[in-house]
Amino acid sequence: MRTPHVVVVMGVAGTGKTTIGPLLATRLGVPYAEGDDFHPAANIAKMSAGVPLTDEDRWPWLDAIGAWAHEQAGLGGVVSSSALKRAYRDRLRAAAPGVVFVHLTGDRALIEDRMAHRQGHFMPTALLDSQFATLQPLEPDEAGVVVDVSGSPEEITARAVNALRDLERFEPRAARSSR
Repeated sequence: MRTPHVVVVMGVAGTGKTTIGPLLATRLGVPYAEGDDFHPAANIAKMSAGVPLTDEDRWPWLDAIGAWAHEQAGLGGVVSSSALKRAYRDRLRAAAPGVVFVHLTGDRALIEDRMAHRQGHFMPTALLDSQFATLQPLEPDEAGVVVDVSGSPEEITARAVNALRDLERFEPRAARSSR
């Protein structure tokens, strides 16, 4: 499957955006960009210290991701971004109107366990509560799909590809759920 869309892999920390994003990009035959790489150093320092980001902290980061997505418009691409609030997704859509979201979601205990066992990431498990408190799930008028993160990375990626395929075929402007 190849897509001219830019797909934003979103969700709270620990859902596997950094794992699923590159796998999805490979399956779609498009480039991948790691959303964390767009954070200014001050944001990474703040999160590393266990301090949640404010909206003001996030705007430059979202604008940088949006600029990348805009450059990829018509070419396709996959980028990871928590995109937890509707306002954040609206900002990404304003920069690149054709973006489609893959919302990775799952059981909180599973996500916390995965976060606790990952190595070399700046986001501490202590910030998971703030992530869930901030999360506003995709709304029906947002182009995107919801994909459960239980199972292997390959299974999750396959569910995402199938859900995107269904979205393009059947409901190009509505969110669907894939479990």
